[in-house]
Amino acid sequence: MEERLRQHPSDIIKIVLYGPESTGKTTLSKQLANHYKTLWVPEYAREYLQEKWDREQKTCEPDDLLPIAEGQMRLENEYTSKVDSLLICDTDLLETKVYSEAYYLGYTDPILHKYALQNSYDLYLLTHVDTPWVKDDLRDKPNERKKMFLYFKNTLEKHQRNFIILKGNKKIRLQKAINAIDKLLKHD
Repeated sequence: MEERLRQHPSDIIKIVLYGPESTGKTTLSKQLANHYKTLWVPEYAREYLQEKWDREQKTCEPDDLLPIAEGQMRLENEYTSKVDSLLICDTDLLETKVYSEAYYLGYTDPILHKYALQNSYDLYLLTHVDTPWVKDDLRDKPNERKKMFLYFKNTLEKHQRNFIILKGNKKIRLQKAINAIDKLLKHD
């Protein structure tokens, strides 16, 4: 089990899109991957939970979190082996940990907690809630995005992660993200 949550060693730069639901993470992941001509790792939870919803009309439950985390790391490790210098990640285990704590009264499985803190990334792009809410089968807290944004921000600060906050329209966010990633690439 634990091995499936561990990052494979690599020298590539890893960027994580991080933040509340419906704040443009997937859109920006695709834009950045296109700009840098690299791959982006999709959010495994979305596929997993949509299949569950379609099958059972049920949303995420605590027992879903470890399979989601395993699926996310399987994808990330697979994509890591396919790129030369940069990988864009639509999410990471730290985001899964935050959602676990927020939805399940502060609880996070100890193994998920361990790897959420142990796996490392070069930069987190924290997406602000200044984008319109887009409803779908899985999104359920349109009125809690501000609260969740602060939870995400506090988690990054608490665990001393390198991050920037992205606000504004798609063009502004993309340019700010590119500027930050270019700085990392120059120092590599």
